[in-house]
Amino acid sequence: MKISLIVIGKTNHNYLSSGIDDYTKRINHYIPFSIQYVADAKNTKNLTQTQQKTAEGANLLNAFDKSDYVVLLDEHGKEFTSVNFSDFIEKKLQTVSKRIVFVVGGPYGFSEDVYNRANEKISLSKMTLPHDLIRLVFTEQLYRAFTIMNNEPYHHE
Repeated sequence: MKISLIVIGKTNHNYLSSGIDDYTKRINHYIPFSIQYVADAKNTKNLTQTQQKTAEGANLLNAFDKSDYVVLLDEHGKEFTSVNFSDFIEKKLQTVSKRIVFVVGGPYGFSEDVYNRANEKISLSKMTLPHDLIRLVFTEQLYRAFTIMNNEPYHHE
């Protein structure tokens, strides 16, 4: 079993990158975890929002394996507390056979093809957050989920 986070484009801020790297190392103590960067759309000034989502969607779809369990990080997805998210991860670890893939879309969200490929959608917040920040928030919450599962003194109620 593996967990991956697939994102559009590189992280643009070093202060976020160092936090993401730190939590990635921590998560890897529990399970193989990686972040996969896919190309963002090119020449976006000449593209409509729909065309940009379609181009990014094609890049995302190419990054998925057929056996992947795909979870979109989407503002309209199901919301969890940290403890509920830990329960969600624990259940998926028992039922998904190969790889759970969490996906952060581009600035305009996901194409219809990506929505159709997804198995689930979850939301990290009702607020709109920058895509680079979502990567840090997600990796921290995934790390927190594993500490909760292992009864480690990181999460406090």
